[in-house]
Amino acid sequence: MNTRLAPTLCGLAAAGLLSAGQAVADDPVELTMYYPIAVGGALTDVIDGLVADFQADHPDISVNAIYAGNYDDTRVRAMSAIEAGDAPQLSVLFSIDLFDLIEQDAIVAFDDLLETDEEREWLDSFYPGLMENGQLDGQTYGIPFQRSTIVLYWNKEAFEAAGLDPETPPETWEEMAEMAAAVREASGGDQWGVMVPSTGYPYWMFQAFAFQNGHRLMSEDGTEVFFDDPASIEALEYWVSLTQEHEAMPDGTIEWGTLRQSFIEQATAMMWHTTGNLTAVRNEASFDFGVAMLPMNTQRGSPTGGGNFYIFNDTTEDEQRAAMTFIRWMTDPERAAAWSIETGYMGVSPAAYETEVLRDYVETFPPAAVARDQLEHGTAELSTYQGGRVRRALDNAIQAALTGQMSPEEALNQAQAEAEAALRRYARSR
Repeated sequence: MNTRLAPTLCGLAAAGLLSAGQAVADDPVELTMYYPIAVGGALTDVIDGLVADFQADHPDISVNAIYAGNYDDTRVRAMSAIEAGDAPQLSVLFSIDLFDLIEQDAIVAFDDLLETDEEREWLDSFYPGLMENGQLDGQTYGIPFQRSTIVLYWNKEAFEAAGLDPETPPETWEEMAEMAAAVREASGGDQWGVMVPSTGYPYWMFQAFAFQNGHRLMSEDGTEVFFDDPASIEALEYWVSLTQEHEAMPDGTIEWGTLRQSFIEQATAMMWHTTGNLTAVRNEASFDFGVAMLPMNTQRGSPTGGGNFYIFNDTTEDEQRAAMTFIRWMTDPERAAAWSIETGYMGVSPAAYETEVLRDYVETFPPAAVARDQLEHGTAELSTYQGGRVRRALDNAIQAALTGQMSPEEALNQAQAEAEAALRRYARSR
């Protein structure tokens, strides 16, 4: 029971106004939601606050948020609960989990739950670029919530110290390499020019490089990948060159989880990272910084990223309706606007950016609009059947190239062969 409502309910019971058979808030529909917390910023308190506010508005629905680690941990825990016969009703999981969740018949299509024109309008209200990873064969299985693109953060003071225009970020790969090298040289080797994380989600960063080189890594139906394409190899060669040729980035791998702190501590003048770190960087950085779209080679581009809401199959009709109510409440434009300000993640609908609060915030803090504006140049995040095996093959290839164990071409040829082996039965079935 929501503690905010407890005194009122006790008073009603004492007055004899609640009978033993009355179940307004004493017997709510109970929802369990697995939620990933190993992401940018401290989100547990934010989600707890939202859940408490929702339950105050909806005393007939109880939501138990279980914080389950990173996205992979959260998926494993949710699927384990399903297999144990204790299925959660909903979760925020990776948007790229779509094919695996469908293959396991774990989730329901939101289209099948719609009952009113208002609900259909809600389903159509999100940015199309954020819906790509949540839809298949004309059906919507994932609703965007904790969504992002990769953005470039740069230290304006470091740029100025290196003789660069502090207000002008790199527009192209060539400019980024040159600016990063200039920072490294001007600092006497004390500060790196740029860091791109290569643990955690290396495939995500690499997908950005590949897309900026005009190449898409996978088919829309999730059955094929194109890791060994010449444009893909050239993209990995450029990433490696930031270390080997330009000496502007550290050797070896760069940790996803500590890169934000490295930027805040001014160990690097530029970093590629999720927009979900934006609010944390703003709160913690002691220097003036900027945020920009990623630099381009043949075109601009970033894959989208982050988590979607899913509703699970092995649940009752009442639970699915209650889950729908909660998800609609969480993605309301005013709430999505507040969420974006609090965390740095995107407002997931145009209506969120039309709210007064987010419009005013963007006006006073323009970096808050960069990830949204970059959606014009976005692409769906790498998602296939056998997603874990396919991404692991690519992650290993990227790290092998960055650590000098293999050439980019050798590494990507190997990743392609491993991915094709994982996807062979799906390709044959088309």
